[in-house]
Amino acid sequence: MSRLSRFLTPSYLPALIAAVVVVAAGVLADNQNRIVSEARLRSEVADALNPIRSSLESSVNGNIQLVRGLIATIETEPDMQQQRFGELARSVFSGGSQLRNIAAAPELVVAMVYPLTGNEKAIGLDYRANDKQRSSVMRAVASGEMVLAGPVDLVQGGRGLIGRFPVTTGPEGGRRFWGVVSAVIDVDRLYRDSGLSSPALDIDIAIAGRDGTGRGGPHFFGDPAIFESAPVEMSVSLPGGSWRMAAIPKGGWPTTPQNAWQVRFLIIFGGLMIVAPMIVAGRLMAERQANFRALRQSKDQLQELSHRLRIALDTSKIGIWELDVDSGTLLWDSRMKELYGIGSSMREVYEDWRNTLHPDDLARAEVEFAETLATGSAYNTEFRIRLPGGEVRHIRAIGSTYAGTNGNRKIVGVNWDVTADVKTRATLSEAKRLAEAHSAELEAARHRMEFNALHDPLTGLPNRRFLDQILFDRSRRADANAKISIFHIDLDRFKQINDTMGHAAGDEILKHAASLLRDNARQDDFVARIGGDEFVIIRASGGGDEDAALASRVIEAMSVPVRYEDQECRIGVSIGIAAQTDATDDLSQVLVNADIALYEAKRRGRNRQETFTGALKTAVLQTKQTADEILRGLEQNEFVAYFQPQFCPSSLDIIGVEALARWDHPTKGLLGPHAFLKTAEDINVVAAIDQKILEQALFQIYRWEANGIYVPKVSVNLSYPRLRDEGLIDRLEELSIPEGRLSFELLESISFDENDVTVMSNIRRIKELGIDIEIDDFGTGYASILSLLKLTPRRLKIDRQLVLPILASPAERRLVASIIDIGTSLGIEVIAEGVETLEHARILKEMECHGLQGYAFARPMNANDLATFVFERRWRAA
Repeated sequence: MSRLSRFLTPSYLPALIAAVVVVAAGVLADNQNRIVSEARLRSEVADALNPIRSSLESSVNGNIQLVRGLIATIETEPDMQQQRFGELARSVFSGGSQLRNIAAAPELVVAMVYPLTGNEKAIGLDYRANDKQRSSVMRAVASGEMVLAGPVDLVQGGRGLIGRFPVTTGPEGGRRFWGVVSAVIDVDRLYRDSGLSSPALDIDIAIAGRDGTGRGGPHFFGDPAIFESAPVEMSVSLPGGSWRMAAIPKGGWPTTPQNAWQVRFLIIFGGLMIVAPMIVAGRLMAERQANFRALRQSKDQLQELSHRLRIALDTSKIGIWELDVDSGTLLWDSRMKELYGIGSSMREVYEDWRNTLHPDDLARAEVEFAETLATGSAYNTEFRIRLPGGEVRHIRAIGSTYAGTNGNRKIVGVNWDVTADVKTRATLSEAKRLAEAHSAELEAARHRMEFNALHDPLTGLPNRRFLDQILFDRSRRADANAKISIFHIDLDRFKQINDTMGHAAGDEILKHAASLLRDNARQDDFVARIGGDEFVIIRASGGGDEDAALASRVIEAMSVPVRYEDQECRIGVSIGIAAQTDATDDLSQVLVNADIALYEAKRRGRNRQETFTGALKTAVLQTKQTADEILRGLEQNEFVAYFQPQFCPSSLDIIGVEALARWDHPTKGLLGPHAFLKTAEDINVVAAIDQKILEQALFQIYRWEANGIYVPKVSVNLSYPRLRDEGLIDRLEELSIPEGRLSFELLESISFDENDVTVMSNIRRIKELGIDIEIDDFGTGYASILSLLKLTPRRLKIDRQLVLPILASPAERRLVASIIDIGTSLGIEVIAEGVETLEHARILKEMECHGLQGYAFARPMNANDLATFVFERRWRAA
């Protein structure tokens, strides 16, 4: 019986009813005590809040009235000046008010202010032109009433309430608007004088209603959570509006009254005095009734136990037997006889059981039974029996010995049929065998999958994942005496073989390379294929000579031609080597160092080896730093156009300018292309630099013209990557390009192959846009007479390397003259670069060169300097 049901018995019922009545009365008394305490506490909060509210109202209204007195004087003296205004305002300030300053603005322009010291800048302030103050001022003008704004943060520090008073003058019926008087009340002093900031205050206060907006206004003082804590609220009446004040006790409302536990103790004590005697009496009565129930329950349990035993024996199909060892009498119940298939022919002797045993189990069963009888130990066995019809059953037998009442030794036990269990165990055993075999297959498959996951299927070498694992493992168990070297190997010309002869040939080359690497490496070296045609060797470092020797053997072996389908395939190999200088060096960084060395080997011509050094790392880092700075420079528009004029040899008039790229580096100053062009090509941003120079050149054409300076033509470099860009024409069409004023310079080093459809198409469409084509650095690249005929450029520029020697070399002079004659005969203007002296200019003029460009006339300059140079015609003086 549960404790609850015990207390619901008739013995405990009177005590339970009394307890319920006592609890209900206690709850009511406790609740009433809480209500009375809360009402008393709210009254105390209201008593503390009311003086502060009254002080705020009187202080604000008092300050307003002081200002109204000053306004009354202004209405009678509309022509008042600063001195008179200061004297009147000083009397207002001397009355112990919270006023901070007063400003008078006739016609909405501040003309008088008090105190003047520190507020001189306010004189002349036009409220109509001031965005921050115009709104409240115009609201006061429109309403004709004083407008109170704030609290607001003041520019000169602190916070304040600002009263805007519209002022009118003249007789009644004919009054006219004079201006506005603004008075600032120091809010912090107002709070202090009203007692709001007193540390002795035992209540928390919050105020809402900024700008006098009353109940719905925003909070501006105290914790806004006070308004959500059932506070005592009061309203502060202000001129033109009101504030809402809320207060709660310091730290919030108490959850329980101060005398709660005294009252609760009295309630509990009184209840115990009533209920305890009734509980003791009820317990004695309940124990007496429980004893009667226990007696009846014991009798019922014996009857139920006997009934359950009979049901269990019937349903479990267990047979019971007993053998009197001394007399040999064997007693079987009906279930035993059914199990053994023995009917009325049973003689009830030991031989009846023995005769049923299976021949294969007979000897063992008799030995076990005899041991039980001899030792008196528990009998627990399993055997087979053969029924009269030939059926075989598996029997489980359990028994124990004991002495009978007559002193005879006896053994009693049970038998049951476990044939189904034996068959199930056999089935499970076979299933276990099959499962173990399947598990072994799965384990083998897992090993194959792990091998495949860590090895390259084509070459059988470890892959990149295996390499990472090896580096991680070796880093964890670093040996101070065991440093390693890493070889990063890349096949040269593999892509050409793969592209021209097919992937099958490429696969054969990769397998051949893997075999060569394994053959040349030591037994304990780690050889892996980590990419398309990239391999890595990790070996214990034997020093620079041993590493170089291995690399040389690999390079030599790889240089031997490989035959594939009656064709010879020649490949080479570039190798980067990096070694640990200390066994604790990070191996992933050593791999990076090997990659850097490989990059250097490929840069120096391939089919060679390079060993990583500190100087090599420094060079790579410098290149990376330059690349990062170039990308940042593009984002920050640091690449600017400089312009070098081109002159007519005869008239010395400017016939055009060349736009040159310069880098206005924030720390290194102005840099020429030699400082950034190679790195820019590596990171593929030359086209972006060309675009910025083009946009600046176009902008300057229109800017110069707006300033009355005419430049006939601007030449801009066009790099090969940009010339091959399929989107070049679309971007050019988006620009405003004056026809015939822009020219693109193409380096002669560009190969103008007719098979390059994109290049030839872009050149044709560039001409259609009215942009001239020039060949730059003529005489140093691929351009031929045939390519000039196909391209039909507007101009070609003779490279300065050919121009400079003409003073001393007749052969060079004849070569330059020939180029000028060829250009003239083809209708192509010829411009000479590198005109360093006036003697150069004279000779080129005699050769009838069409244009001159060089330091003899002008150096490259920015757009402003060029404008000044052209306007002042400085080259004439030179």
